[in-house]
Amino acid sequence: MKILVSDPIAREGIAKLQASRHEVTVRSGLAREELISIIGEYDALVVRSETKATREVIQAARNMKVIGRAGVGVDNIDVDEATRHGILVVNSPEGNKIAAAELTVALLLAMSRRIPQANASLKSGEWKRGKFLGVELFHKTIGVVGLGKIGAEVSRRALGFEMRVIGFDPYVSSEYAQKLGIELADFDRILEESDFITLHVPMTKDTRALIGREQIARMRQGVHIINCSRGGILDEAALAEALESGHVAGAALDVFEQEPPPANHPILKFDQAIVTPHLGASTQEAQVNVAVDVADQILDVLEGRPARSAVNMPSVTPEVLATIEPFLRLGEKIGKLHASILDGRLNAVEIAYSGDLAQLTVAPITRAILKGLLEPVLTTEGVNMINAPAIAEMRGIRVTESKTTESEDFTSLLSLSVITDKGSHSIAGTLMGRRNLRLVRIDGYHVDMAPEGLMIIATHTDQPGMIGRVGTLLGNNRINIGGMHVGRQEKGSRAVMALIVDDPVPPPVLEQIRQLAGMENARLVEL
Repeated sequence: MKILVSDPIAREGIAKLQASRHEVTVRSGLAREELISIIGEYDALVVRSETKATREVIQAARNMKVIGRAGVGVDNIDVDEATRHGILVVNSPEGNKIAAAELTVALLLAMSRRIPQANASLKSGEWKRGKFLGVELFHKTIGVVGLGKIGAEVSRRALGFEMRVIGFDPYVSSEYAQKLGIELADFDRILEESDFITLHVPMTKDTRALIGREQIARMRQGVHIINCSRGGILDEAALAEALESGHVAGAALDVFEQEPPPANHPILKFDQAIVTPHLGASTQEAQVNVAVDVADQILDVLEGRPARSAVNMPSVTPEVLATIEPFLRLGEKIGKLHASILDGRLNAVEIAYSGDLAQLTVAPITRAILKGLLEPVLTTEGVNMINAPAIAEMRGIRVTESKTTESEDFTSLLSLSVITDKGSHSIAGTLMGRRNLRLVRIDGYHVDMAPEGLMIIATHTDQPGMIGRVGTLLGNNRINIGGMHVGRQEKGSRAVMALIVDDPVPPPVLEQIRQLAGMENARLVEL
């Protein structure tokens, strides 16, 4: 078969491909039109970040079987279009974890001992030892926010310095943390107890500005902060203010919200801030690792073997897909809804298939559920229907399935219970007809709604006027209600209200709903 390498990758990866029985063409710097004109000849494409495998490119790739990205992100590949054309997309999420972890540790040491500043001083002709008094890592507390692949590697290295390591990650079990040898803590404890804080989380709507003025104010005087994850997770203006006041003694940033940062960026003026130009994966070894890894996967796919790090769903027979496709969509939406409302550290997932659904092939549905549950907060992990079970297992999340051909109220019923260290939630759904997805139970309360668009899920005491007060509040803010469903077990007891809204709900309005008398909680969900 024919393989096109359209971006520069390490020669070891190219050699791996050339050692196979396949024909390899290396042509980097192709213009879009030229790539489209030749891509139809090839069975596999290897890219880094320069080549854009757009919808038009993929549509022209009539023989394409696999696209490999020598790196983690696949922003330059239209994965949905590739899936529609039966093209497998693979990447290399493991290849740069050591490089990123080592850079974090390098910044940790450089910041604590003020090495860049001392180096610059000596080279300018000064000899001022007293000016660069540092702090030791020994027995200090480091808070690791995010315990994925990179966060786990940073934790292992911090333990080698005999630091006290506390970690926050709601998608990690206590058993997994115990294996790492670290102590799980909630986010508040990370802020209040850490001498050093290092960030290793993806950029999502929930993690944007995760560390801002309020969070920094709660940190210890003299704290040090490192961000090697994504720009925007740390509020850079708030950090600059804290560096100015001395509340934050030192900062080390490898990423910025705007890259490259402008010359007048406030962080750049501080001597106690160390900055690097997004070097997380910039090692010779990481570049070799990702090139060799993606080459191996390309060859696996071309020779009929499964890929280790597939980004999209592998092809299934048309008959199986036609049968389970509506339940795949329903399962993913129920998982995503759980991700929006759960509290605490995720420990277990229990899936029940009832009625006619129990007679179907349910393994792909379980994978869709786990994808919906894990993907919203683990975006850098590349969660998909292939690797979701392995990610859940790696994080110590127990997944169980049960089947029963009996179902009291529905022909088929899909039920998902998610258990955390703070309690549990359960959501059930079904199909009305062949394509109409419906949510029918939330935490045991009966509802009847389509899992689509913007929704407010609220728990409250069943009492006169509650529905009216919520409706009036939304109406006063020009937010239209498209549908409302209220479930309760008995009069005056706890109730669940699910509202479909046509317009975005600003955070202040959502907070006003939460403050209503008798309201327990309210969350905005987008499906």
